[in-house]
Amino acid sequence: MQIRDRIKQLRRVSAKQLRPNPKNWRTHPQQQSDALKGVLAEIGYASALLVRECEDGTLQLIDGHLRAETTPDAVVPVLVLDVTEEEAEKILLTHDPLTGLAGADEQKLADLIATTDLESPELAQMLNRLEEELSKQDWPFDELERRPEVEIPESFQVVIECEDENDQEALYDRMRKEGYRCRVLTL
Repeated sequence: MQIRDRIKQLRRVSAKQLRPNPKNWRTHPQQQSDALKGVLAEIGYASALLVRECEDGTLQLIDGHLRAETTPDAVVPVLVLDVTEEEAEKILLTHDPLTGLAGADEQKLADLIATTDLESPELAQMLNRLEEELSKQDWPFDELERRPEVEIPESFQVVIECEDENDQEALYDRMRKEGYRCRVLTL
């Protein structure tokens, strides 16, 4: 099978110059927007938005609508693809669902979460939800005795009950400033 390279070029353009795709079917709940803001604040742009160049020279988004909306005044990296409108629609239709088909190694995820220092409470909440969702999935083994042993590394933690979310946020900020690695939990 011969695979074509459809990337024409990498450009850096103002996000407000990018035209949203009117056929974009993805919606973005507030928790996703908050988590994205946390990623952008902690890391910045680490991947390019996908666009196609229209006949009038404008750039139309294929992937990255939320990033462009979140940072309209930023100059953002875009990959300009050499695709027709119909091919762009196929990418728009399949890009996110294809990514969603990936599985998860729960132990590697848990280890990565445990060793990653996050500053954004929204990111921590997103990862907590991800762990919860994965733990609710059906166990792949039918018989209890066939389940593998899980080694839980020793860990010393303190759980502090807060009066409300504001109290939790203030305590989190204070502990981080004192040098503690913290995660936000909402039960």
